[in-house]
Amino acid sequence: MNIATLHYYFPTKEALIRGVVGHAMGRFRTILTPGTRPGELLAAQFQGVRRLATDEPELFVVMGELALRAGRDPAIAAIFRDTIQAWHDSLVGLVHHAQNDGNVDARLNPDAIASLVIATLSGLFMVPAANAASNRVDTALRQLESFLGLNG
Repeated sequence: MNIATLHYYFPTKEALIRGVVGHAMGRFRTILTPGTRPGELLAAQFQGVRRLATDEPELFVVMGELALRAGRDPAIAAIFRDTIQAWHDSLVGLVHHAQNDGNVDARLNPDAIASLVIATLSGLFMVPAANAASNRVDTALRQLESFLGLNG
């Protein structure tokens, strides 16, 4: 693709970054295998991350790089803040519904659990050395599933 075409579709750096983040989030949404019960929907989130980490690791490398850059760039930080907030809100709802259905311990705080999941996954992909350990993502997700009481 030539630079003129890139600028036509993405006239600013922020537009390009929104496009990249939107593509990554779209990929994540398309690979989810939804269940019928709230606990299955929550488990599908973890399974989707596993599949993407294996099949499309470059998405996580790019998102990790952008997340690191967000600490130095307010425009990128704002894009990430919106994306993370939407993900957080979705996870809070899934955890809350899974608790009501008896799949997740009702004593756990859904807001804190959503933050823990996001921090764990974000941390795994922001450190390049972590990307080299192919089983690290699966191991971390299994620990989260065990903590939540899900069969992962």
